[in-house]
Amino acid sequence: MERRHVTVYGSVQGVGFRFAVERAARSRDVAGWVRNRPDGTVEAVFEGEPEDVESLVEFCRAGPRGAEVERVDVAAELPEGVTGFRVAY
Repeated sequence: MERRHVTVYGSVQGVGFRFAVERAARSRDVAGWVRNRPDGTVEAVFEGEPEDVESLVEFCRAGPRGAEVERVDVAAELPEGVTGFRVAY
């Protein structure tokens, strides 16, 4: 089990980024959450099998159509055993 805390910079709000991440996470059976931050970034936590988490991080580097990702910061964290994936507000 692996956990990553991700912050995505660029034109990533107002383009369906959170909902695309939610769909991608559920299709990979990755748990966690995603939310918009007031500074214009998108923040997320992914927890699951290493290859699935890495695949989701790579998805964030490209983003959905309409997004312009400038940078993705990724930090390793200790897994907490979260279940399910949600869009946080």
